[in-house]
This record gives sequence, structure tokens and C-alpha cells, in this order.
Amino acid sequence: MSNSFTRPGYACTDHFLDVPLDHGDPSGPAIRIYAREVVAPGKRGADLPWLLYLQGGPGNKSPRPGAMPAAWLARALQDYRVLLLDQRGTGRSTPLNRQTLPADPKAAAELLRHFRADSIVRDAELLRRHLAGDRPWSVLGQSFGGFCTVTYLSIAPEGLSEAFVTGGLPSLTATPDDWYRAAYRRIAAANARYFARYPGDQDVARRIAAHLDRADERLPGGERLTPRRFQSVGIGLGHSAQFDNLHYLMEEAFIADGRLSDTFLHGVNAIVSFAAQPLYALIHESCVSNGTASNWSAARVAEEFPEFAPQAEPFLFLGETIFPSFFEEDPALVPLRECADLVAAHEWPALYDPERLASTTVPVAAAVYYDDMYVDREMSMATAAAIPGVRTWVTSEYAHNGLSADANVLDRLIALRTGDA
Repeated sequence: MSNSFTRPGYACTDHFLDVPLDHGDPSGPAIRIYAREVVAPGKRGADLPWLLYLQGGPGNKSPRPGAMPAAWLARALQDYRVLLLDQRGTGRSTPLNRQTLPADPKAAAELLRHFRADSIVRDAELLRRHLAGDRPWSVLGQSFGGFCTVTYLSIAPEGLSEAFVTGGLPSLTATPDDWYRAAYRRIAAANARYFARYPGDQDVARRIAAHLDRADERLPGGERLTPRRFQSVGIGLGHSAQFDNLHYLMEEAFIADGRLSDTFLHGVNAIVSFAAQPLYALIHESCVSNGTASNWSAARVAEEFPEFAPQAEPFLFLGETIFPSFFEEDPALVPLRECADLVAAHEWPALYDPERLASTTVPVAAAVYYDDMYVDREMSMATAAAIPGVRTWVTSEYAHNGLSADANVLDRLIALRTGDA
């Protein structure tokens, strides 16, 4: 089924395509993927190059024009016909969640092995042939979408005419434990920046954690809010606006009798619940499992950083870290706990081919954010050095969400790609 509509600034068309669940078995079961074509209304009939957008995540659907922040889109539509892909398992592509995954944990874990970047890239190649024939297209990868872009350069560079990456150059060599050791240092630095802006929040956060240690406070889903889960509200501290949003949430934490307010509990739930994106929690660590298993790396490595204990002084929020306890506390994840353990124990194949990357001729322009909480700057620069043709723009002007917040980010990358920067 295809549908087209026009809203101010956009002309949109739906595209659906059935693809193999397992690209190694093209005659096996199929799933459906969805992508939204977006073009400037006055250019619908123009012969424009395609720009495939790969969203950050994993487990996040692509932006909805006009409904989700995407400052870059208006700039892209000046030169491109944009394709917003709902990566497999998300949005209007065959979704994966507690309602649709097999009830058997082993079957569910086996299914999830086909939802990493390598499968997403092979979906994209089928889409490209379906929509553009033999013509290569451009790709713009944000965060995890950048990881997918580097996988694309490893698997099918012939499908790309150029690539743009924002906050998403992965390490080609780090183990999951290497990744999370570096991540905890970046998260600590983000905490330092946050509490430097709002020093009074340190006392509030300690009070909340201590209160949750002894009091039974319930989130809207009915589950108890634990100190560890409260720490996970820091997942947004890599986005500039989230500093202020978290502070305003903390301002209304307590009511007069010392309990946590409904306003606060509902706000926390909106941050920590994985009901809308369970795939993120299930396969997040697999994104940095390049030829190995993760074995709950973030939780294990946290033991090397006692300063992140919930009752440590000073209090520190967590960041992009998934703990097994989330699958015991989040109602959307509780049915998936055994499946998650099997996924964590899985020995994943390699995502990147260093030899092929070293010989690629695809031009790549990459924004590397200096204080990125989510993706390590030094690892990104090592990857850039290993791939010929990668031009980097290292900036402290923007946080990890710069692409969504400011069209100038894409403008700078286009200039960098064309040699005008």
C-alpha cells in the first residue's frame, strides 16, 4: 500500500518492500520494511539524487516530517530526494516488541540476530535497486546511523556515491569492554558539565537516590522506581537541551510531605521506559560487538567504576548504558529478560571489513563532536584515519543532536564533501 500527501515544505510518498528476514537465506521468511520519500513540493518531477537517511538508535524509527526535530531536512531538500528509512524492527517496518517477538526466548533471540547494522544495510541495498536501479545514492547517518554507514562502506560501497556521518564513526577495533570503559569516562565528564551548570541539583539527586533506597515509589506502569533506574535519566545528557529539561524535572521532584511528585514520576517514566523502543535495549550492546559477545558489558564494566554506584558521593547519572536489571523492572522489557540474556551471550560476527574500508573510494564527510557523550572522539578519529577519503569536522559548537537542532551541520558537511569548507 502506497500513500502520498503534501504538507508545507514537504511532498511525501510511502514505500514498502518485502525483504528476507535472513539475507543469507533469500528464499526464507520475509519481513516488510517501510521508507518515506520526501521531496520539496516544487521538485517532485525533478531528477534529483537520492539521500538515504539512517536514524540513530538502534531501535528508533526515522523522523516524521514536521512532527520530530529534523533541522537538516529542509537543507537536504534543496539538493536531494530524501528517503527516511524505518530500520527493520522499528516504526512502520515489521516492528519488534514484547507483543510481536516469539514467546519462546530462544526463538526470539534467534530472530534478533537479524536486526543489526549488517541486515539494515542489505535492506537498504534492496531498496536502492527498487527505487534507483543501478544508480548509487548518498547516505546520511546520524549516531547509530553512522555505524550503519561504515558497515555500508564495508559491505556494499558500490551502492554509495557519497556519505555523511554525524556523531557516528564507530571504532573498528574496540571490544565492548573497551567501548564502555571509555563511555563511563565520557559520562562522568557529562555529569561534571551538568552539575557545574546546576550545582544545586547534586543535593537533590542524592536526596532522590537515598529516598528511593528506603521508600516504595511507583512509576505510572506500576513498577517500583529503584535508585539504579533513576540514575538512567542521565541518558539524555549528551544532548544540549536535556541539561535544562532534566533540571526542570528535578525542580519538581518532591512534594511537601517528602514523597516524589506525580509530575516527577511521570517525567522520569517518559525518559526511562523502553515501551516505545524495546529494540534499543535488546540489541544496543550488539552495536559495539564486532566479532564477539557483549555479555552485559556495561553492567560488568560499571563494577570498575564505583563512583557510579547509586549511593556514591557525589551522585552520578548513568548514560547510554543498558543493565540486566532494566529487564526486571521495566514492564515493556520484563517478558524479554531471558531473551536478552541469550542475545548478550551471542557471539556476533564482525560488522566491519578493515581491508575493504582501506580501499574504498567513496567520499565521506563526518562531524565529530568534541565532547560527545555517546561516541568516543578518539576512536572516531582513529576510524577516520583508517578509511581513505574521510574528511572530518571536529567541533565543540554542537552536542550529539546537532544535526536535528541546526541545519548548518549538514550545510557544513556538504561544503566539506565538495571541498568548499
